Amino acid sequence: MLNRLSLNQMTADQWSAREAIEGCVRNGIPGIAFWRHTVAEVGLEETARIVRGSGLNVSSLCRGGMFPADSAAARQAKIDDNKRAIDEAVALGTDVLVLVCGPAPDKDIQGARQMVEDGIGAVRGHALASGVKLGIEPLHPMYAGDRSVIVSLAQANSMAERLDVGVVIDVFHVWWDPEVYSQIERARGRILGFHVNDWLVPMPDMLKGRGMMGDGVIEIRRLREAVDRAGYTGPIEVEIFNQKLYDMQGDALMKLMVERFAATC
Repeated sequence: MLNRLSLNQMTADQWSAREAIEGCVRNGIPGIAFWRHTVAEVGLEETARIVRGSGLNVSSLCRGGMFPADSAAARQAKIDDNKRAIDEAVALGTDVLVLVCGPAPDKDIQGARQMVEDGIGAVRGHALASGVKLGIEPLHPMYAGDRSVIVSLAQANSMAERLDVGVVIDVFHVWWDPEVYSQIERARGRILGFHVNDWLVPMPDMLKGRGMMGDGVIEIRRLREAVDRAGYTGPIEVEIFNQKLYDMQGDALMKLMVERFAATC
């Protein structure tokens, strides 16, 4: 199972992209997933050069999406930015762009969902031509107001089926859903990524409140086994937003992450 482990950069936000690459190599972690803003801090060409020389697998790039906006010009700017994100994925050597779809610019949540679908449709051709797969990541409903109007795996599946794109499944966002196992099976052939972490009780912070695997209430292994049965055999990203982890020394965090990944996944 450890051969599927990938560090999502947000788990070690105390590290730059360069430091994260070097930390993965030092700690025997075979994969890494980048976030665009951290790549930009080091530089796209420099990050691509370093990761190519590291031997690491780049499991994904985050994030594309954020399509809804209050004007046609603003929506077009977001479409153009997503095309740039696709180009960045190619440069970094990954074929998966994770889409965090974005909130409504006003109170019209259904209208925003249509903007998301229209936006993905507008960039899909560029992704196909570039060899990049688009993965819709549904977020927990508590993020509907500020991060994404796509709040269930059922919604993501329906949109992915209409657009012929993929989905990304994060246990933090889907574990609560009474339909999660049937929806994982429905996603067979479209699963482009699987993210692990844990749901802490009580949750210390809405954004930086995810837990290390084993510290919360999610049935991580059962969900991983369901994703495997649905045909996904790719990288498993550890993606945790947590200030206490950011305050740790990076290599100590990597050691803990590897231990918990082996024990829970």
